[in-house]
Amino acid sequence: MSVTTTEESLATRIEEALRHRFSERSAAAERYGNEFVGLWRAAEEHALGGKLIRPRLLLDLTHALAPAPLTADETRTAIDVAAHVELLHFAFLLHDDVIDGDLMRRRRPNLIGALVAEHAARPTEAALHWARSSAILLGDLLLSSAVLGFARADVMPEARDRLLGLLEQTIFETVAGEHADVALSDGIIAPDLRTILSTSAYKTSTYSFVLPLRAAAVLADSSTATEEYLAMIGLHLGLAYQLQDDLLSVFGDPEEHGKDPFSDLREGKETAIIAYARMTSQWDDIELHFGRPDLSPTDGAAARDRLRECGSETFVRGLVQEHLDATDAALLEAEADGLPPAAGQVLRTLASRVGSRSR
Repeated sequence: MSVTTTEESLATRIEEALRHRFSERSAAAERYGNEFVGLWRAAEEHALGGKLIRPRLLLDLTHALAPAPLTADETRTAIDVAAHVELLHFAFLLHDDVIDGDLMRRRRPNLIGALVAEHAARPTEAALHWARSSAILLGDLLLSSAVLGFARADVMPEARDRLLGLLEQTIFETVAGEHADVALSDGIIAPDLRTILSTSAYKTSTYSFVLPLRAAAVLADSSTATEEYLAMIGLHLGLAYQLQDDLLSVFGDPEEHGKDPFSDLREGKETAIIAYARMTSQWDDIELHFGRPDLSPTDGAAARDRLRECGSETFVRGLVQEHLDATDAALLEAEADGLPPAAGQVLRTLASRVGSRSR
């Protein structure tokens, strides 16, 4: 029996699947004490309500790749896998916030910030240690949940092996990317453009784009050749997305994207913007403001203007377009090799959104 679904109903069903996972864990946590129950309830509050970009992409592409309309059971399986992709995303966010020492995300307390506020009127060393330890442990549990979710997917054994191999590679590469990102931030490795781009590919492209695209191919029983095309497309789209994110963080409208406009400069974040600036005569003036936690709005605006004047903004916008062009070229090749037109449309719509995003 085939099933007709809308984008809105699929998003609702993903939310329901996630809520069910957290409700199960909250109930199971009761025997281990109120603090553990509270951790799972806080996790549910912070994990739900997002845009669900990755799971929705997985579902849209699975429907587009499938040779026939998905049955109710096939849709349920795809939703379950998509929900576990979102759990993986939240696990990575938790660990990322610990590494970066962040208490806020999108202008509101993240899970760590919420736990600190719950247990102390103001941040204390003990409260921060408690909250960060909680985030690490919860992230570990969510990583294991994602692995078990893929392992329990209601698919044929060959498809399960493909999914698990994909998940293993995704986690390995994402951790490698995060490890390199910390090394860049701490000056352990040189911040050259090649290293920065490869770090972005591993840290962002692999799990945000390549994973949902390739998982869709597996669930739709597409060929390994199609899966390889999708991996290439996901790599280019992920790099374009990350480069756009870097541009928005420095040159974008904070009212649109909701971020501190100078946070990357205060943090001393090594991006393609900074890698290019290092090669120009303006770098000495920019370096005065780079990595200063006390950077004022006035000095931040001055550094941003220098980055624009030295050509960094134009250079990185060019890189974004290069990766969007590479996406289009890979799409044309994939379509010539049998990629369904509906799948090409899903991917072109995604590329258009990446190229025009303002937040």
